[in-house]
Amino acid sequence: MNLAVMVYLALLACGVASFVLYYVAQFRIAALLREHHPQQWRIIAEPEQGQASGLRTWMRMQHVLRSTQPRLPELLQDAAITRWFRLWRVMPWLAWACWFAAIFLQWQAR
Repeated sequence: MNLAVMVYLALLACGVASFVLYYVAQFRIAALLREHHPQQWRIIAEPEQGQASGLRTWMRMQHVLRSTQPRLPELLQDAAITRWFRLWRVMPWLAWACWFAAIFLQWQAR
């Protein structure tokens, strides 16, 4: 197999793995919050009005993770949550970089 093809496939696989890890990180952060910080998790999971649902909880979790002030790991000072939060922040950038590099290789092969 040609080296360029192997690099291309590796970049695509790295991109897919990075996106999967991005979603796994969200679920790990939620699980760690449920286990170690049940009071803070209750704030996220239980809405003020209406009934709780998986989609609603996911949207509230996204809001907490994406908020700029103050960041969740800084508030809780939990090393495990901080590690998963860092992965959650970096993985989409790595995935898109891998995919754009793969597209560039494909374009160069023409």
